[in-house]
Formats: sequence, C-alpha cells, structure tokens
Amino acid sequence: MFTHPQFDPVAISLGPVAIHWYGLMYLLSFVLGWAAAVWRTRLPHVDWGREEVGDFLFYVVLGVIVGGRVGYLLFYQPRMLAADPLQLFYIWQGGMSFHGGMLGVFAAAAWFARKTGRGFFDVTDFVAPMVPIGLFFGRIANFVNAELVGRTADVPWAMVYPQVDLSPRHPSQLYEAGLEGLVLLAVLWWFARRPRPRMAVSGVFLLGYGALRFLAEFYRQPDAHLGFIAFDWLTMGQLLCTPMIAGGVLLLALAYAGIGQKEARA
Repeated sequence: MFTHPQFDPVAISLGPVAIHWYGLMYLLSFVLGWAAAVWRTRLPHVDWGREEVGDFLFYVVLGVIVGGRVGYLLFYQPRMLAADPLQLFYIWQGGMSFHGGMLGVFAAAAWFARKTGRGFFDVTDFVAPMVPIGLFFGRIANFVNAELVGRTADVPWAMVYPQVDLSPRHPSQLYEAGLEGLVLLAVLWWFARRPRPRMAVSGVFLLGYGALRFLAEFYRQPDAHLGFIAFDWLTMGQLLCTPMIAGGVLLLALAYAGIGQKEARA
C-alpha cells in the first residue's frame, strides 16, 4: 500500500505569480500536441501545413477551455450553474469536463473546416491522434491534486489519500492516464500512420476513448453529489461514454462501407 505524496497544488511560484499544476499540464498538453501535429504534417498522406496547425491550435484551445468548463457545470454541477451563472468564468477554481471539452473541440473543428474549406471529418481525423496527449497530462494533474480518487481497494498498489480519508483506494487517475492517455495514444498513432477512409480515425478515437473510460469508471469513485446514475453501478462518466462508443462504431461502419466517403487526407 502507498500513501499519496500530497503535492503542493502550486507547481511553480515566481514572486506573486503562482502557476498551478492544472495550468502547467494544460500548457504541456498544448505545446506537445502542437509538436506532434507538426510532426504528422510530414506524413505523405497528410496535407496539412505547419501554419494551419498553428491556426487550428488557437481554436482548439478555446474549444477545450470553454467547452470543458461549460460541460463540467452542465453535466456535473447544474445546481451550481443555476445558482450562480458566473461560475462559468471561474476557471481558476478547477472543474473541467472531458466530454464538454470534446464538444468544444468539435465546435472548433466545424468552424475551422468552414473557414478553410475542409471537410469536418478531415479536421477531426487529423486532430484525433493528438487528443490523448492532453488526456494523459490532465489525469496526471488529477493525481497530483488528489482529486477524482478511486474506489476503496485491497490491491497491493492501493493508495491512501490523506486529503480525502484513510481508506486505501485504487489510484484511478493513473489508470486513466495509462488507458485514455498512453494506450489510446499508441492505438491512434498506429492506426493513423497510413491513409484511412474518412471518418475512420475519428471513429477509432470515439470508440477507444469511450470503451477505455467506461472501463476505468469501475475503479473511480462516483461524484459524491451524483452517485450512481442507474442500476447501482452506472456513473455519469459511463453514461456520457455510451453515445461515444455507439458513435465510434457507426463512423467506422460508414467509413469502411464507403458510403459517400473518400480517402481521408489525415
């Protein structure tokens, strides 16, 4: 059994300026995501340029931050939002939803596609392999901050979070960092290394993330104010992942059926 190191939530302090782990992880995610996207432009079947990657990154940042915050309040804290709508702007207080951030990125992709004349799925197929980078660092930030802890466990690697209680728990943040981050990253980069039908890469992302997050939720403590949504085991995270899994299967079926498709450029 292990004990959480109880990290200082402030990663770097420069006089009056304090950089929290969340901010640092978001910065790392965007920088490394940009670098990975630039590297992908070198692949012969990818017709994106370096300048386009930089332009699109701006919209992605907005989509992640705005969508993540709105999604968190709508999906997990609707009463807080109803009581004080200004909570939408209190980003520094924490509280971001991946599913909301994903919808924000979809909106950014739609806007960028319209602006550049690309197809929507050409954009999402290109960006999908970089998303797990952000997921990995986001879960590491959750671990550092000792939040979104796991359910009680008696496994040898169980961890006590003194900030929460003295019960040994699954280090579910690390499970998710490994599954949604590293495993999904490896699968998507392997799959996207060659030309695929349009929508296929996006389909693999939706199916892969949805399935891995659904699995990880069995080890993660449900939100105290929500508990189980149904059947005494279904969590909000699993509920939100169900349409992702179905959507991923649908996109893959359409992609490989060749229904109105062409070879994807990314």
